[in-house]
Order: sequence, then structure tokens, then C-alpha cells
Amino acid sequence: MDEKIILASASPRRRELLERADILFDVIVSNSDEKYTAVKPEKIVEEISCGKAEDVAKSCDRDDVIILAADTVVCFEDVIYGKPSDTDDAFNMLKKLQGNTHKVVTGVTFAIKKDEKIDYRTFHEATEVSVYEMTDDEIREYIATGEPMDKAGSYAIQGKYAKYIKSIKGDYSNVVGLPISRVYHELKAIRTELD
Repeated sequence: MDEKIILASASPRRRELLERADILFDVIVSNSDEKYTAVKPEKIVEEISCGKAEDVAKSCDRDDVIILAADTVVCFEDVIYGKPSDTDDAFNMLKKLQGNTHKVVTGVTFAIKKDEKIDYRTFHEATEVSVYEMTDDEIREYIATGEPMDKAGSYAIQGKYAKYIKSIKGDYSNVVGLPISRVYHELKAIRTELD
């Protein structure tokens, strides 16, 4: 179990989730352009996470490493909600999500570099999130905190938005940005295979 983990992400939330799970890692941020050809959200996040992993795997000159890449989106009524472009965009997203149930999907890819070969493993995790109704003033007050501006769907479930979460069905950490228990067990299986 000597393989080093490399996180292909600048996300502080993903870093924190890995640290809490006692998974040691280095960070090499992917420069992938995040283009995709898939149509379904589950396949889109898988494709984007694979692109990120591939980008770091090709630029990393180390062998015996496992690169972990992820991409998270919020989906409601077949529309994907990424990070908001401005406060109006954030307002429109939050207005749609309030009083409804949406889905958060994270695609995860492991690029396993060993003996000058690269093996890719990709999966996705989906979590349903129900949100209480919010007034326009509540939405504006939340946007004014600045918290939504770099988050998929314009909210952080672990932040000030928590008071509007009615229920979740599935993995909570997936909504934060990484399904950490699945990641841990997939890593364990990969390392067992490599030993």
C-alpha cells in the first residue's frame, strides 16, 4: 500500500473530506477544459471527472500513484445547475430549488499509474435533496453572504444553507462534493488488487 494519492482538485471541501477520513494525499490541480459529449448528468460528471484524472495522470511524472478526480453537479427537472455566473444566476437557481427535491450527482475517477501503465476506474453517486420553501428575501439574504458563488447549484449544504434543507436521501458527503465512504472503499479495493 505504498501508492500515493493525488487529488486532482483545488476544492477545499474535497480536501477536508479526505482529511477527515484520514486519507493522505497531495494536490495537483487539473487544467482539464471540462468538455463533455454525454447527455445524462450521471454520464456528464463521469466524463468530466475522467478528463480531470487523465489530465493530471499525463502531466504527473511519478509512477505508483492513484489520482482521484471528481465533478459534482446539481440537477432539477433535467437541467444541470453548475456554479452561478453572477448573483442573478444564483437567485434564479435557488428560486427553482426552493420547495422542491433535486438531485446532486458526483462523478469520481481513479487513474491508477503503476509500472508505466494507467488504468481508469469511474463511477458516480447520486443524492436526493429536498429544500424548504424560501421567500425571495431569504434567497437574497443567503446570496448576500457570498457563500453560493462558487458552489454547484448555488448553495453549500454544510454552510448557512443547512437551515433550508428539509431532508436528504443518500450520501451527505456526496452533496458536499465527494462521496467519501464510497471513495474510501473503492480505494481499499484498488490497493488490495495492487498488493
